[in-house]
Amino acid sequence: MTPAIELAKALDLDYQVHEFTHDSSAQSFGLEAAKKLGLPAAQVFKTLIVETDTGALAMAILPVDTTLNLKKMAKALHCKKTKMADPKQVQRSTGYVLGGVSPLGQKKRLTTVMDSGAQSQTTIYVSGGRRGLDLELPPMQLATTLDASFADIADN
Repeated sequence: MTPAIELAKALDLDYQVHEFTHDSSAQSFGLEAAKKLGLPAAQVFKTLIVETDTGALAMAILPVDTTLNLKKMAKALHCKKTKMADPKQVQRSTGYVLGGVSPLGQKKRLTTVMDSGAQSQTTIYVSGGRRGLDLELPPMQLATTLDASFADIADN
């Protein structure tokens, strides 16, 4: 059981676990999840970690078929600039490997921004803490758990 599932269970979140066989040659972990779970990409969300101009880390949660707009993310975080965090820094901070970074159960709590598109979904799928494992849960419940804000942070 991953820290993400342990936290979801401990908080009594309304979640379901979905597993699939991860293909190590997949180009995109998120698009692979959408395809193997038979879901529209707009319902499957990826977790990205950015670094602000002050050196702080923050988390972005957005649909797997979109790209994070770093300028929009900086605006949502009320800072001048953001950049993608170094993969080693992501692993140290979250406790997860890339492709399996869950927004739940991270080592350190990060400021979180969810793409506003999540609000139109009944449920969304996010990583469950390892490649080939997703959690399905209501986006508002995830946002409340993470104390996340909503903003338009994706380039479609």
